[in-house]
Amino acid sequence: MSPPNILFLITDQQQAATVNPTSPCQTPNLDRLSTGAVRFSRAYTVNAICSPTRASLFTGMLPHTHGMVDCTHTVEDYRARFRKGLTLWSQRLEQMGYRTGYFGKWHVERSNQLDEFGFAEYELHASKKFKAYQNSLGLPPQAERFVKRHLVKQPGYRDCPLYGVIDGEPEETSEYYLYSQGIEFLQKAAQDQSKPWCLTISTTAPHDPYFALKRYYDLYPTSEIEQPPNFHDDLKDKPNIYRRMQDVWREMRWAHFAEATACYYAICTLIDDQVGRILNVLEGLGQLDDTIIIYMSDHGDFMGAHRLMMKGVPAFEEGYKIPFIVRWPGDGLEGAVCDEPVSVVDVAPTLLEMVGAEPIENCEGRSLLPLLKGERPEGWESEAFAEFHGQRFFFTQRIVWGERYKYIFNGFDYDELYDLEHDPHELRNLASDPAYRTIRDELATRMWKRVHETGDHNMYNAHYGTLRFGPVGPNVGS
Repeated sequence: MSPPNILFLITDQQQAATVNPTSPCQTPNLDRLSTGAVRFSRAYTVNAICSPTRASLFTGMLPHTHGMVDCTHTVEDYRARFRKGLTLWSQRLEQMGYRTGYFGKWHVERSNQLDEFGFAEYELHASKKFKAYQNSLGLPPQAERFVKRHLVKQPGYRDCPLYGVIDGEPEETSEYYLYSQGIEFLQKAAQDQSKPWCLTISTTAPHDPYFALKRYYDLYPTSEIEQPPNFHDDLKDKPNIYRRMQDVWREMRWAHFAEATACYYAICTLIDDQVGRILNVLEGLGQLDDTIIIYMSDHGDFMGAHRLMMKGVPAFEEGYKIPFIVRWPGDGLEGAVCDEPVSVVDVAPTLLEMVGAEPIENCEGRSLLPLLKGERPEGWESEAFAEFHGQRFFFTQRIVWGERYKYIFNGFDYDELYDLEHDPHELRNLASDPAYRTIRDELATRMWKRVHETGDHNMYNAHYGTLRFGPVGPNVGS
């Protein structure tokens, strides 16, 4: 029996809440996909920026293991170097005889030679063909094409384009183009069904700047967009750097945040339309029921939560929780919601087990097949883990999610602890509350356990007097 086909759809900086059934963001095609799939309501990224997460997605390893601790295009090679000899799940599929294709944003490593990583057919954003397509449409758009645009201005910095509304058609967008390339790949693959295929489409959207088409923006009247429950958080009990980041947006009124949110939702709906296009093609080719479909993002976006925008150092749920929908026809649950905390590093071992491929050596994730089947094996630990390495400015963080509580080790300020059950919007930091000391120390101990298990020696060797920041140290429990 031939292994199933795989359709892997990745977005950039999409907040998990956009695919919730109660979200004002309109995603009818993802809703349709979810009816035959499992939606993970507590899926977490391993890092708040793209390259570390994307490398983890393909290797099943944490950033300190694969070496991409910052974005490929922003730092010197010593700061973010993808380690040689690592195996990606795409290479395992290629070894199994899969026809493989990749279209869109990569940012896993610097070479952009995807044929070395298991993708026989690919086109990236930097390709000449893609740039020629953009140039033919006059993209990126010039100022005169904007119906509305907002720039954040600060002395000595380049103006920061945050959001805008453009008169235009979906066919003029890079999202439409990339999904068209993917559809062409599917149609070719359907002509030769002697081997399975794996297609990955990776959009930059809805990443900032949030430039939306007017036809989608008009779906979201700004007067109807509600403030996030934590919009007025003064961050007084949280790390000082969080307040410094909040200051970047101090000149923005709520009306600006509302317009940015409308643009963001509009882009998510544009992407959803592209998802609908490719689902219809799959169905028309008679391959929908033979295809594993995974939809996810690399990380989230604050989008006004705690009066912040974009992503970065603050370890709030809006930045770390991601959309994650898995359709496994014939084997997985349909229309189910899984509330277990899961991680980006779990994707590689899950996908490889789904198709019967050889696992990746030294993988640091775990297969989610039991959860996809509605099972919870004995000894299954409700936990997710993330690490942040600072995005140029070298802020060190480690994050542990348990069943109810979330602990953040901050190497640059005091730690954080949140009760996500009673305080889902993270308004009260409990880390210094004596009543929660035991819980904090238990989660810190779990952090050190993961640090030891994954060989994060930069952390577990931190015994020097000026590095003793943790509530308990790396040898706790040993």
